[in-house]
Amino acid sequence: MCHIFAGQAPETYDSQTRSVRIGGHSTSIRLEAAFWTVLEEVAAHQGMSLGKFVTKLHDEVLELHGEVRNFASLLRCSCLIYLAELRPAGIAPAAARERYLCESGRVHLHAAE
Repeated sequence: MCHIFAGQAPETYDSQTRSVRIGGHSTSIRLEAAFWTVLEEVAAHQGMSLGKFVTKLHDEVLELHGEVRNFASLLRCSCLIYLAELRPAGIAPAAARERYLCESGRVHLHAAE
């Protein structure tokens, strides 16, 4: 069991900071590379750019709750919801499409760009 988790390439869990414009203000969001990959898939599924999706999600949370607490965590949880409940059938996760067994027998997951 641990090989599928421990064997992933460190690039998948390296943090990446991206700049986005939300409500007319530039801000930075720091997430692990794997979450950015899923968010790009979600945005494409919604027919939006990543920036537009993140902005729309922020605005909807603000409208529903009056504030946006811990937006990075909200984005991570949104990825989990998408993967568990909303991903269209037949779309394999990027990591699953690019999973290979190394000669050592350990699972290696290529980093998404």
